[in-house]
Amino acid sequence: MTSISLTSSPPLSLRGSLEDTFQRRDLVSLTAGSRVPMLRHHVWLVARGMVKLSSMNEQGEDVLLGLAGPNEPFGEPLSNLDLYEATTLSDCDLLCLSMDEIQQTPHLASTLMLALISRTRQSEALIALLGLRRVEDRVRGFLELLAEEYGQPCEDGLRLNLRLTHQDIAGALSTTRVTVTRVLGLLKEEGWLKLSSQRQLVISNLRISAAA
Repeated sequence: MTSISLTSSPPLSLRGSLEDTFQRRDLVSLTAGSRVPMLRHHVWLVARGMVKLSSMNEQGEDVLLGLAGPNEPFGEPLSNLDLYEATTLSDCDLLCLSMDEIQQTPHLASTLMLALISRTRQSEALIALLGLRRVEDRVRGFLELLAEEYGQPCEDGLRLNLRLTHQDIAGALSTTRVTVTRVLGLLKEEGWLKLSSQRQLVISNLRISAAA
């Protein structure tokens, strides 16, 4: 299967820009499973944790649009979708910035643009996965994409510290939850996919060099 790669995380200069400009601002702390309110003319930045970005299709089902991790932006001004939603996948610390604040801080605006480019490429990678005919290839590619972007090195490969449900994966890949469950079972049987002691997914054929 052709591997669909994802660009590296936003540059560390974004973190520096945030610390220098907004070091006295209070972070919004949310527990896992919380809905993040979409505020008009405001952008959220992830300081810690992971946020799931989704929308709802005509059948009322959640469709995964992407993920936002540390130093990555999301929010109402960055989407044209009416039913755009954000849900925390872990305990999160978030920073809320108005568009006026961003426009008045040129160096922050420029580094945010780089982070947004990374998010756009993530979306393109998800769209490319939908062009794969075999669902197994889509699931493999999706897990590789997540591991390369957000995976943590461990003894067996790259560990995903994400709490995505089988329905989340199915929604992202235009398939069913039952099919995703079946494919994940096959990937575990062949040893490509493992479970850590904390029941987190581990992609066993990816190493630290793959995530660099």
